[in-house]
Amino acid sequence: MNISIVTVGKLKEKYLKQGIQEYLKRLSAYAKVEIIEVADEKASEMLSAAEMELVKQKEGERILAKISPDTYVITLAIDGKMKSSEELADSLDRLATYGKSKIAFVIGGSLGLSQAVLQRGNESLSFSKMTFPHQLMRLILVEQIYRAFRIIRGEPYHK
Repeated sequence: MNISIVTVGKLKEKYLKQGIQEYLKRLSAYAKVEIIEVADEKASEMLSAAEMELVKQKEGERILAKISPDTYVITLAIDGKMKSSEELADSLDRLATYGKSKIAFVIGGSLGLSQAVLQRGNESLSFSKMTFPHQLMRLILVEQIYRAFRIIRGEPYHK
């Protein structure tokens, strides 16, 4: 299985980079996982609704350019469907069983995802009703993907 995590912006925090690298190393036994960063759109703090949409649109175009037509896309969004770790594992296992070997998880920038990206998604996943920094979501996501593969294989993992 080939998994891409398409995300907006560069990761700067050393502690997040270290955690992500650790999980990517662990995941290498189960799947090929790559993180694809696209540039974030520079924007001031005080944006109008129209300006916010323009920022999301530009970032969305960069995201969509990194996703091939045969990729199953899972967007991360606050209003997506919440799943337990076991349900995520079951979803990934089902996708592999039915020949979906290319999966992309998409994490938007600080303003979220454009409508075009959300529409391209095959499903939308929410980790919480709370808002998390998009950089931290990378670490949470790679840990959950790792946990899912451990569950799929019936291997022990702390609860």
